[in-house]
Amino acid sequence: MAQPLAGIRVLDMGTFITGPACGMLLADLGAEVIKVEMPGSGDPFRAFKGDLYSPHFQTYNRNKKSVELNTKEAGDLAAFDELVKSADVFIQNFRPGVAERLGVDAARLQAINPRLVYADISGFGNDGPWKDRPAFDTVSQAATGFLRLLVNPANPRVVGPAIGDAVTGFYAAYGVLAALFEREKTGKGRLVETSMFEAMCHFNLDDFTHYLSVDEVMGPSSRPHVSQSYVFQCSDGGWIALHMSSPPKFWENLAEAVGQPDMLARPEFESRPARIANYEKVVEFLAPIFATKPRADWEERLVRLEVPHSPVYSSKEVVEGELAAHHKLVVSGEGQRGTFRTVRSPIRFDGERQDSVTPPPELGADNEAILGRKA
Repeated sequence: MAQPLAGIRVLDMGTFITGPACGMLLADLGAEVIKVEMPGSGDPFRAFKGDLYSPHFQTYNRNKKSVELNTKEAGDLAAFDELVKSADVFIQNFRPGVAERLGVDAARLQAINPRLVYADISGFGNDGPWKDRPAFDTVSQAATGFLRLLVNPANPRVVGPAIGDAVTGFYAAYGVLAALFEREKTGKGRLVETSMFEAMCHFNLDDFTHYLSVDEVMGPSSRPHVSQSYVFQCSDGGWIALHMSSPPKFWENLAEAVGQPDMLARPEFESRPARIANYEKVVEFLAPIFATKPRADWEERLVRLEVPHSPVYSSKEVVEGELAAHHKLVVSGEGQRGTFRTVRSPIRFDGERQDSVTPPPELGADNEAILGRKA
């Protein structure tokens, strides 16, 4: 299995998602990632389901090791400093000021190891008017204009996964990789900073570009209207999604698939601008048709006629489906709690994909091997 970051040692002091996600991405590429956790309790995400191995914790902590250190205690701080001397990367996502109180701030650690790449992830930055505000996923989505694009105005509810948290971890890893590459030329580490606010603003780039270039403020329906994207419920309760985009052939083939050869002569269907302007009328016309047949029937027709679509699958359907089987999407590894299964890294190197995984570590599992002390 390709491990392009083999030989890179990472100290991951992150908690919840942003920091751990950054560490996981590096671990997936072959880095040795040592999760530094508070003795007895560890990452707070561990306890989200009653014990210290919740699925929330498992999601972002595979391929890692775990040691217990409380850097507020002199002995543990000294042991931590020894790890810093051999580390290439340090990751933390504390609120501003916490790293200094724990003795793990960038200035101190890079004085110990000038080659250290230090990843500092915050909610709203380490300075500025919001620096002391607590930031979680929904807060970051709301503060960056992204949540507004997901919420149905007629029934405002928070929906979907922790996009802000995960995206911020991705951006942090992206910055770490750049700093590691630069270090090969300069021999010096970097302080790599990002915040959930900055990461999600960049992730929401299309929204901001429309505002900054043409003074247009996008809303929840802006992109689906322009991309001509739809979701329809079928007679068996299953959903099917279409992304019709621009080529006329997609619409011509859809007209055949739904048995409405004259559909494109209707005013709301006659052109791309007409379909965008009359999006709801298009939905009103097509929805009752899709409701007449089960999802599998529509899938067969749409596949045959090359209409861009997919059933709206659940995680169970994806994992048990032919596409996941073909791409060997699910990998597994054996741990103290039995078989751990997860979705592999999406990156291939020279055609080689990740084919195994180390289960997320039990708290302090590597105390003896790394620190010379038992858990």
